[in-house]
This record gives sequence, C-alpha cells and structure tokens, in this order.
Amino acid sequence: MAVNTSADAPLPVGQVSRLIGGWIDRLGAVWVEGQITQLSRRPGAGVVFLTLRDPSYDISVSVTCFRQVFDAVADVVSEGARIVVYAKPEWYAPRGQLSLRAVEIKPVGIGELLARLERLKKALAGEGLFALDRKRPLPFLPQLIGLVTGRASAAERDVLENARRRWPAVRFEVRNVAVQGVHAVPQVVDAVQELDRLPDVDVIVVARGGGSVEDLLPFSDEQLIRAVADCQTPVVSAIGHEPDSPLLDLVADVRASTPTDAAKKVVPDVGEELDRVRLLRDRSLRTLRGLLDREQRGLAAALARPCMERPQRMVEEREEMVDALVDRSRRTLRHLLDRADSELSHTRARVVALSPAATLERGYAVLQRADGAVVRSPDDVSDGEPLRARVSGGELHVAVASHGDALPGQSNGQSQGQSPHDG
Repeated sequence: MAVNTSADAPLPVGQVSRLIGGWIDRLGAVWVEGQITQLSRRPGAGVVFLTLRDPSYDISVSVTCFRQVFDAVADVVSEGARIVVYAKPEWYAPRGQLSLRAVEIKPVGIGELLARLERLKKALAGEGLFALDRKRPLPFLPQLIGLVTGRASAAERDVLENARRRWPAVRFEVRNVAVQGVHAVPQVVDAVQELDRLPDVDVIVVARGGGSVEDLLPFSDEQLIRAVADCQTPVVSAIGHEPDSPLLDLVADVRASTPTDAAKKVVPDVGEELDRVRLLRDRSLRTLRGLLDREQRGLAAALARPCMERPQRMVEEREEMVDALVDRSRRTLRHLLDRADSELSHTRARVVALSPAATLERGYAVLQRADGAVVRSPDDVSDGEPLRARVSGGELHVAVASHGDALPGQSNGQSQGQSPHDG
C-alpha cells in the first residue's frame, strides 16, 4: 500500500528497507530461470551460494539454498549451466539486498541430458555389457543378501520388511550410502564392490525410491555400470518406480520395478513354497498309488494265466515231448545200427570170399622160395631147390625132385611128389 511522504516528512532508510521487505514477502515463491555465474560450496557449510544472471538483460541475483537441495543436482550442474529454481524472494534489510532462497533446482536442457545418456547406453551395449547371456540366475534361497540403499529410506524398509515377511529366516548385509548427489556414485560403487568380495553374500540388491531423472542420474553413471558388470555375485536393480529406467536396470542380472518387487524376486514366499511342497507330495502319492495299482493288476492278470495256476502242466507237456523224442531217437539209432550191421556182414562176406585163405581152404597151396618169392612157373625153380608150401592148415617144406616133364596126371607146373596134402 502507498505511504504518504513529503519533503518535510521523509521516511528513514531503515523503514523504507523494512517496507520493501514486507512487500517482497507478499510475493511468494516463484520459478526463476538463469545461468550460474558463481558457485560457492564451502566444505562443511550447510548453505550453498549461487549467482544467477539473465544474459538478455545483464541482471544478476543472488541465490542461496541448503546443501542437500544443491547436492541433488550437483553431479549435473556447474558454473555456466542454465538452471530453473523454485525460490522465495528474500530482502536483507540491513544491506538492502535482494536474494532468492531456493528449495528446488532443476537443470535446463533435460533433453540434452537424455541424449547424452542414450549415447552412453549405445556405447555400453556395443561392448556387450547388456547382453542377455551375461545375466546370471538368482539363487533359489539366498542365505545372505547384500543391500545397498539410502539410510533409513523407504526403499530399505520395503526390501527388509517384505523379504522377512516372505522368508523370516533371511539375513541381510546392509550398506547405507548416498543415493543422489555428488557422493552417490563413489559410495554405491564402493558398497557394491565390498559386498561382492564377501563370500557369504549370495545376491546384491541396489534399491532407491522413485525420483526425477536428475535424482536417478547416479544410477546411470558409467563407473557404476562397469562396477556392476564386473561383479561375480548376481545383482538386482530396484531403482525408482515402473516408469523409471536407469542404465543400472540394463546391466543388472534382474530388474525389479520397485524395492518391494525386488524383495519378492530375491526370496521365495514360505507359504507358497509350503503349498508347492504339499502339492508335489500329493502328486507323488497319486503317481505312486497309480503305479502300484497298475503293477498289482498286471500281477493278478499274470497269476490268472493257466501256466501260473498249474505250473506242472508245462513240465508234463514237455515231458511227453521229451519221451516222444527219446523213443524216436532210439528207433532211429536202432535202425542205423541194424543197417550198419547188415552192411558190415555183407562187407565181411565179400572180404572172406576174396581172401587167399578161402582159396587155400579149397585145397590149394602156395609155393614160396626160400627168399619168400611166390613160385608162379616151373621155370622159376631148379632141381633140388627147397620150397615152402603154404596150405590151409600150415606150412610144408618140399624140394623139387625133377625139373623135367610133368608126371602123368600132373601139369608141368607141379613138382614131383607134391600133392595138396603132402608133407
């Protein structure tokens, strides 16, 4: 409201400054865009000082904010960057100075930031860090779970409570880190690498609640992506909510839409597993009973066969066959023996008929000289030569009496005094 003043009744400077401060206080918080020309972050200080400049009008204004407000965008904001701040105008009456108290800072050019992330994504994909064959399956029941999350955060509470509700005996190794700001990346990387070195940790969960693209920038950092790719332990990414998709989701072995979903993916539900065990047990019993019933029916059918009711019947049938075969073999052998005997008798008769002994039996004799040669002609012997005569009954020794003409009634081939039975 207007103030009545005159040359005779002027206002003191202090009162004017206080009036200006009152008018500015009524303005309320506004969104302001500008370029950072100065940035002061003193170590240990809780307040950050900025100077925003409007290049079009060459006007600058001071901005102050709490350190945690600036740390949320510290990794993407630096001097020379254009930002948008949501701030409350403040008037410092002793100095007559206007400043802005920022409660939120956003960098301008988010499209350019997303383009940079897309280029990084393509480069890492070209190296094969997002390949499906690199993904490792999660253990069915991890004995120890590593959790990397913010201190006393909703994400930590969701993972711990839901996991223990599903499997009360599950154990956690928690590492609380900064999940946004300039310190987020190195702390998360150190925590992941430390948990990966622990031999008892079966799976690592990196969890954070939802947030803006700027808030989730640490989880798309190249250093963190490569650290997760080098892990020997399976890693679960539980960053943000369903629409959020930092690069960590692509390199992790399993991507969970929320921290609660991560708890469901990491540990099984004890109730569901008990139900599954009961179902499998019932199915096994039904299968076993069916198998026993089928085998019992088969056994009953086998026992009902005639050969099983009277097993000796088969032996009796075979006994008759054996007896018949024995009789047949005997008849055959007897026939063969009879025929062989007949053939032998005939052969013997022929041999006897052709034997020289049979000829001797008829009264003939065989003359042999002293050297055993058989005499076949009178010319073969000389007068007085001793001879041996073989007859049927034995041998006779004779001598040639005359080597002349044959005696009356004898042929020239017989010696004098030789007869079939002479001695």
